[in-house]
Amino acid sequence: MHQDTSARLRAPHRNENRWAVLVLLALGLMISFVDRTSLSSALADKGFVREFALSSVERGWLNSAFFWSYGLMQMPMGWVVDRYGVKWPYSVCFLLWCLAAAATGMVSTLSALILMRLLMGMAEAVAVPATYRYLANNFDETKKGTALGIFSIGGKMGPALGAPIAASIIVHHSWQVMFIATGLVGLLWLLPWLSLTRNDYPSQGELATRVHSASSVPLRNLLSSLVVWGGLVNNFCYSYFAFYCMTWMPAYLVEQRGLSLERSGLYTFFSFAGIAIVALLAGLAADRLIARGHDAVLVRKSFIVAGFLGGTTVLLGAYAPNLQMALFWNVVSLSLLGLVTANNLALCKLTLIPKQAVGLNTGLQQVATSLAGGVSASLSGWLLHVGGSYTWPMLAIFVFLLAGATSTAILMRRKWAPKVNDIAPQAVQAAAVTRPSA
Repeated sequence: MHQDTSARLRAPHRNENRWAVLVLLALGLMISFVDRTSLSSALADKGFVREFALSSVERGWLNSAFFWSYGLMQMPMGWVVDRYGVKWPYSVCFLLWCLAAAATGMVSTLSALILMRLLMGMAEAVAVPATYRYLANNFDETKKGTALGIFSIGGKMGPALGAPIAASIIVHHSWQVMFIATGLVGLLWLLPWLSLTRNDYPSQGELATRVHSASSVPLRNLLSSLVVWGGLVNNFCYSYFAFYCMTWMPAYLVEQRGLSLERSGLYTFFSFAGIAIVALLAGLAADRLIARGHDAVLVRKSFIVAGFLGGTTVLLGAYAPNLQMALFWNVVSLSLLGLVTANNLALCKLTLIPKQAVGLNTGLQQVATSLAGGVSASLSGWLLHVGGSYTWPMLAIFVFLLAGATSTAILMRRKWAPKVNDIAPQAVQAAAVTRPSA
């Protein structure tokens, strides 16, 4: 009975189109990134900065507020989706973050602004653990890179589209209208999500089976795995660069390179469109190599190391003597980081991780991701304040990218993957058939 129940929980529902749900998950991620990065355009607007009397350090702290609550809720959200499914936890949290994003346009104090960012971070924390739970249940190894490439497009197209849209709304209307509009429009996503995604909220027997299955890879097993620690380093280093671009790129292009706010949004679009395209192609290429018999770990590690090293060309943009070269390396460096995106996600969250612990491990890995967002936003602001230019923040990016390449080469090995504890079949079966007394 335990085997039948586990197989049924893992198998995709025959009336559900898994690729359509994957596209919805990518769109959900895109909306989350539009909402979380819209503040970057506001912080490049002189009127917004004057209204809240923000210094460079305070801009950094405001940018980072979202990531602290986002990181705090990652593991609890992973725990929730491992046990209670994807559809309803995601639905509730999606509604909450859209409303908080819209309410940002109605606040008049810095403390209220920070509170809205904290609420958004808490609610958006569900997006990634829920997606990896769904992918683990519905896609095998030869499809994971492609699936993650599609999913990651949402995370890149969010800031790619959000930056120029937000900038345009601010220029032609106001920052208040921008926050309200981007927050409320996202709610339309709930309609196809609720109609196309099957209800995977478990019955009491299914919940007991999931609890026992998840307990076979407890948190201590994850924390004792060098693969998990390698993934934490990778996700921090990758996200440090990505979140720098999301939070500081518009201001860099306006303040140091002399672009208008609208043109800065356009070049931010090119950078994130580039990383989205490369991420999809790299995931697809890796999947094809794996399908032909090449080792999955070696293939994905090769793409990841190449991407981290390619991203270090950001430093060429920092020292570029003219605007054209600076913009060129700005786009190229972030685009090359796309070689890392899908393959790193697959390697440290799916390929080397037991299925039972995908949600919990993803939540743990996302703590590093969100920590990178907070550190990147605040440290970059401090380095800008101390150094007087954006060269120092870009030097920090260079160091972190080299650390990511080193971590991938040394730590990401099968022999160091998390261990699975044995659970007595009788205990799992008994839990699955237990019913409350009448």
